[in-house]
Amino acid sequence: MAETRTATRSSSTGSSSTSSSASLGELLGRTGRDLADLLRCEVELARIEMVDEAKTAARASAVLAAGACAAFFAVMLLLFAAAWGLAEVMPTGFAFLIVGVVTGIIAYIAINAGRRRLAAVDPMPHQTVTTLEEDARWARQQLR
Repeated sequence: MAETRTATRSSSTGSSSTSSSASLGELLGRTGRDLADLLRCEVELARIEMVDEAKTAARASAVLAAGACAAFFAVMLLLFAAAWGLAEVMPTGFAFLIVGVVTGIIAYIAINAGRRRLAAVDPMPHQTVTTLEEDARWARQQLR
């Protein structure tokens, strides 16, 4: 896409000096076509960037969901451990308690990892914004 835009820019700037006899209508038509092509390229770039960010957000959400699932199991195991520990006051309850605590630690780590990944997702298409700024400068130069 960048090569197409560069080629379009160079052909527009090069042809304007060689065809000095071109009418104003032809020049405006050519500029309109160039701007339409430029807009199509920018929209495609924005779409690609947004799809990439959506994939990153989906992966982070999957890790967060896995952490939430592990947290659910931790709560269940801790509840069983508390019930059996209070009912029996025997080592069986302590075994359930240890398993529940370990599962809770795993859930905590997974949830924090998913949260960090999700916080790193930036939906702003920075590359598109940069190229739009460049294109605006180029269009201003063409109109001078």
